[in-house]
Amino acid sequence: MLRDVLHLIRLRDWIKQAFVLMPVPFALADGAVLRPLSLTFGVLGFCLASSAVYAYNDAIDAELDRQHPEKRNRPVASGRIRPGQARTIAMGLLSLALLLGAASGTWAAVVVILIYAAVNLVYGHWAKHVPLVDVFLLSSSFLLRVFFGCAVMRVDPSNWLLLCSSTLALFLALTKRRADLVIGVDATHRPSLAGYTTSFLDQATTIAAGVALMSYALYALEAKVFLPSREFASLPFVAFGILDYLRLAHTRNLGGSPVEVVTRESSIPLCGIGWTIAVAWSLGLGF
Repeated sequence: MLRDVLHLIRLRDWIKQAFVLMPVPFALADGAVLRPLSLTFGVLGFCLASSAVYAYNDAIDAELDRQHPEKRNRPVASGRIRPGQARTIAMGLLSLALLLGAASGTWAAVVVILIYAAVNLVYGHWAKHVPLVDVFLLSSSFLLRVFFGCAVMRVDPSNWLLLCSSTLALFLALTKRRADLVIGVDATHRPSLAGYTTSFLDQATTIAAGVALMSYALYALEAKVFLPSREFASLPFVAFGILDYLRLAHTRNLGGSPVEVVTRESSIPLCGIGWTIAVAWSLGLGF
């Protein structure tokens, strides 16, 4: 039972909270104060909130998941955990997430968690069945992580940061839908797939990747937090990461789960480490 619960709440997917940490170096360079305990409470709170969403979605998607080649092995779809149990676990996790959000010292964190839960409620019951609406709602979950990181750091997100993170999130959402089509998932499991073709998603992912890369390049050029002559230090890592992810989506049909890509392909996490070091250097943090 414990193993099934851990599978249900998807601890591996906590990697997605990297989006929560994305604003941190830029906020520090802009004069924000790092509060380690507050940030820790916040990140852990959002981890639990995301697990609550996974558990609830598995409960309402059990019948559809049984028709999916991979999701049919999930605890609820396979019958190892009952839908009612999954909902109870989800409510408990969300309550703990809100408490940790409040413990982070800012009510804005609690508000973002509530919005995140509401957005995923709409997504789970309606939006995921509507073409394009599903990918925009899916990408908004990543964007809300950025908002949450800004809330915990007590800073307002810049327009550049929102543009870069939103286009990157849209790119990830589109590659996820493309992977669904490639592995043979059809409208029986996910009705929104009836509104997509592989060729459309190929074009859409390419556009989103290009906009994300160009947005970051302009951000590095225009943002005043970067030190002179160091503005583009992190750009090669962004370009490599986006292009490599796109390559893996086309050559290996990956992208259905960003977590799977990160854990299976060493190039992506290594690129992330390089980006972190380059950003710290270009912002003058510790250098």
